[in-house]
Amino acid sequence: MDAVHKFTGDRLLLASHNKGKLVELQDLLGDKVPHIFSALDYNLDEPEETGTTFVDNAVLKAKDCLGQMQTLGHFDMVCIADDSGFSVEALGGDPGVYSARWAESDQHEGRNFNYAMQRVYDAWQKADPDNDNAFFISVIAVAFPDGHVETFEGRIEGQIIWPARGDKGFGYDPMFQPHGYTQSFAQMTFAEKQTMSHRALALHKMVTALF
Repeated sequence: MDAVHKFTGDRLLLASHNKGKLVELQDLLGDKVPHIFSALDYNLDEPEETGTTFVDNAVLKAKDCLGQMQTLGHFDMVCIADDSGFSVEALGGDPGVYSARWAESDQHEGRNFNYAMQRVYDAWQKADPDNDNAFFISVIAVAFPDGHVETFEGRIEGQIIWPARGDKGFGYDPMFQPHGYTQSFAQMTFAEKQTMSHRALALHKMVTALF
């Protein structure tokens, strides 16, 4: 379905404190949007992700960002939010929408994805180690100043690899190898990953629809 709204402004705000996601967005949209900011630039709070689906959380974050910006007096800002996760078939799709929470522990401050990857591996080994199917999914939500929201989904299939490999990327990238490739996401260059990643696929759909 064609998008109801088109992006016609020159400013876009990513509702995230994740610098890696900001770099990806700037790389894909830098020639179309002169000014791309993140929640860090405006010291925005991150809302609690209470949704049960990627769409729910992406829309929640985009609308919350929009509301915070309008409270600050910015009524022409378009906010973009992403909710993404790593899903393992043998775990019934977990960690999925709770991928970030799997990286939290009382043993350390903040999120630790080495800990999260070990949790996923241990759970997978107990569940069905012969089934290594996995995928990354990303849902992009774009909230316009009038409150209208558009959503776009990207997904890439692959498999779990262990031990985790590579030091590029972020999150669960080191333990995911897309089908047809011999490298993990974390072994690929930024440019290589940008041609296929779940977030890049969702963003390309967004660009086609909104620009």
